[in-house]
Amino acid sequence: MSITAHQVVTLHYVLSDVLSDGSTRVLDDSNERHKPLEYLHSHDNILPGLERALEGKKVGDELSVTLSPADAYGLRNEDLVQEVSRASFGSAELAPGSCFQTEGEAGPQIVTVLSIDGNNVTVDTNHPLAGHTLRYQVNVLDVREATRAELAKGHPLPPGTEHGKVEDRKVL
Repeated sequence: MSITAHQVVTLHYVLSDVLSDGSTRVLDDSNERHKPLEYLHSHDNILPGLERALEGKKVGDELSVTLSPADAYGLRNEDLVQEVSRASFGSAELAPGSCFQTEGEAGPQIVTVLSIDGNNVTVDTNHPLAGHTLRYQVNVLDVREATRAELAKGHPLPPGTEHGKVEDRKVL
């Protein structure tokens, strides 16, 4: 079965950042966690560039996909670096490099603390991987039809669930 819209795809991946000299730095490896990624194809569950590359692939296929910043998390926007009041963080411990998830105009966003100067905190609301070229090494493990409940929810559901609730199971 080939990967097409409305199918649940299970895969292992290694995500790397492609550095300016062409070398790579591994950012995430599902193999190391022994936990493959499962997603619902064509429902905006993964990066669009990666999803396009997976279209038509089959179980057992292995591929390498390099995504430019525009096809991944976008280009860096220096207008998204701003100074805010320390009070905006309540009692949270702050240090350069600290990351927080906040609600932005377009939904949840990650905020990274760049520097702290007294009561002023400089933050960056660009995605941490904005401006980065990314490389995915992917191994397709499984492809199956999504259930009606998964299509309604827009993502895969754990086995034994219907409409998001665990079904009663009888022990035989």
